[in-house]
Amino acid sequence: MAETIDTALEDLAAEFELLGDWEERYRYVIELGRELAPLTDAERSEANKVRGCASQVWLVTEPQADGAIIFRGDSDAHIVRGLIAVLLRLFSGRPAADIARFDTKAAFDTLGLSGALSTQRSNGLASMAARIARDAQALAA
Repeated sequence: MAETIDTALEDLAAEFELLGDWEERYRYVIELGRELAPLTDAERSEANKVRGCASQVWLVTEPQADGAIIFRGDSDAHIVRGLIAVLLRLFSGRPAADIARFDTKAAFDTLGLSGALSTQRSNGLASMAARIARDAQALAA
C-alpha cells in the first residue's frame, strides 16, 4: 500500500525527534532542500510563484492520471528550500482529496515547526501549504 500523508508525517516527526535540538533540525531541513531537483527557468514563472513568502518560491503542480498530484518546488533561500522539501515529503504523490482535507497546521505543530520558525518563515510556510491545499482542492473537485 502507498504511504499516506499521516505515515509521512510520522516518519518526519521521528527523524526530527532523533536530531534533538533545533540547530541540528535546521541543518537537516537545509540538507533535505539540497536534494530537491532544480526547476527549469520556464518553471520559475509568475504563474508558479507563491505569494506571501519573503523569499522567492515556486511550486509546480502536476496532476496525475490516477488522481494523485506531484509537486515540485524551489526557492532562492536554503532554509525555505528545505521547508519545500518537507512539504513535498508530506504531499507529493498523494491523492488530491487526501491533501485537500489534511490539517497542515496540526502537522506543523507535530513537527515543532510552528514554534521554531520566525514569524516571516512561518507565514511563508503557511502560504506554501495554502497554495498546495488550493491546488489539491481544485483538482479534487
